[in-house]
Amino acid sequence: MNSETSRRTLFRAGFVSRLASLLGLAAPAAVPIPVRGSGPSVYQRFGVEPFINCTSTYTINGGSRQLPEVIAAVEQASHYHVNIDELMSKVGPRLAELLGAEAAIVSSGAAGAVTCGAAACIAGGDPEKMQKLPDITGMKRECVVPKWSRSYYDHAVRATGATMIEVETLAELDRALGPRTALAHGQANLLAEGNKFSLKQYVDACHKHGVPVLIDAAADLPLKPNPYLAAGVDLVACSGGKIVRGPQTSGLLFGRKNLIQAAWQVSSPHITFGRSIKVSKEEIIGLAVAIEALFSTRSREAEDREWLGWFQYVKQRLDEVPGVTSRVVIPKEKSYYPTLQIDWDPEVIGLENWELGKRLLDGQPRIMTHAEGEGHGFVLRPAAMYPGEYKVVAERLQEEFRKAPRAKAKPARIPPAANLSGHWELDITFLASSTKWHLYIDNDGNELKGVYRSPVVPEGTLIGTVSGDRVEIRSRGRHEGMDFNYVFSGKTQEGKMEGMVALGWEDGSVGWTGRRVGSTG
Repeated sequence: MNSETSRRTLFRAGFVSRLASLLGLAAPAAVPIPVRGSGPSVYQRFGVEPFINCTSTYTINGGSRQLPEVIAAVEQASHYHVNIDELMSKVGPRLAELLGAEAAIVSSGAAGAVTCGAAACIAGGDPEKMQKLPDITGMKRECVVPKWSRSYYDHAVRATGATMIEVETLAELDRALGPRTALAHGQANLLAEGNKFSLKQYVDACHKHGVPVLIDAAADLPLKPNPYLAAGVDLVACSGGKIVRGPQTSGLLFGRKNLIQAAWQVSSPHITFGRSIKVSKEEIIGLAVAIEALFSTRSREAEDREWLGWFQYVKQRLDEVPGVTSRVVIPKEKSYYPTLQIDWDPEVIGLENWELGKRLLDGQPRIMTHAEGEGHGFVLRPAAMYPGEYKVVAERLQEEFRKAPRAKAKPARIPPAANLSGHWELDITFLASSTKWHLYIDNDGNELKGVYRSPVVPEGTLIGTVSGDRVEIRSRGRHEGMDFNYVFSGKTQEGKMEGMVALGWEDGSVGWTGRRVGSTG
């Protein structure tokens, strides 16, 4: 038995006794936890090849690297059955004690924490209102949010039926707060310098009107003392699967006791609005152990020192390649961790981000990075990497940069086959539906610009090019906190266009056709 296996076995045995004592049960015999890489991957059984994860906490890539004690806790918790309400009634106060909050619960990710926290502010623990959600007719229905603190994660609030009211100044905030306001919301950037008002000013203005404040701090480490609680924030949501290094799909909601209790009432396992936002007994135990480790055995300073050592090695190898530069980025906030910014000169190395990312992911071993889309630079993040993997990443990056082609010559533009100015009607066919857009294009030589309208976006912008019969149009629109950036590519002929549109790196590409319905100007 190697040292890693021995350490995990001893830890698991201790955790077995502790959990069994807590539950008043006899502990089963300890079973060694399989060491990572000691046998065939369960993923490979299903045809999926794991990768070295240089994207740290990205949910789509599996979140950060779980602590060994969390893995042991989750495995051990699965051997027993407990009542979820009873378990949370014991775990919640322990978490609150560690976090310096009045109360806390474990949620289904930070998004689940935000949704249930928002539902608590709207329904307030009223069983009938909880059942009525997301129909909030007759209830307080508005959520105030600073314009600069909006994002696509606002969907977790809007799921309750709440209407988002954007404000930019304290005067606008004061006018927006009223009898329809159920809560105020915001992201972690409310702590940043340079905003039009501070988090404390935001909280004070909301509390003057009796409005609770809910902050989505998903990527934050829940420090003690907590900067959000110190500013008077009522509810704080954090992810358990990011830098906390707990179960990936776990989250935390902590803050004001009556709102935390109301959030738990509206959460699963209770038969109400949040029933689908389920958290398991294993996740509750796993996150509790992760938070205990954060305030006892874990050293964030030691982790940062280790990761900085990895980056120095990668940087040294990359500095040997002409055209490549790298620099370590140290965060100002203690909640975050260092990263390595890698850039290259496209005149020397003829690779776009997406091309490098694909080469790394297609190789052996597979390496997942933030090298995606256009551009010539990306950030390397360490929290999901295992010791030793940084050397593999350094060698592969150096290899790919060294064998990369020289800069590609830009294709010569030729006069357009037709002037595309005017009004165009586009039909876009999605996986299980279709939609119609209206484009208003101004064509000047090879350049295109204009606006578009869709059933969701009242007005977005267009830029693009046309060369011969080839056309590329990039659209940008926004709805609520979400930006939509599409790339249309295809051919044009006799008042028609057709091709494929890239919807975004998670959404793939679909077909589109267009026809002119306006004049050429």
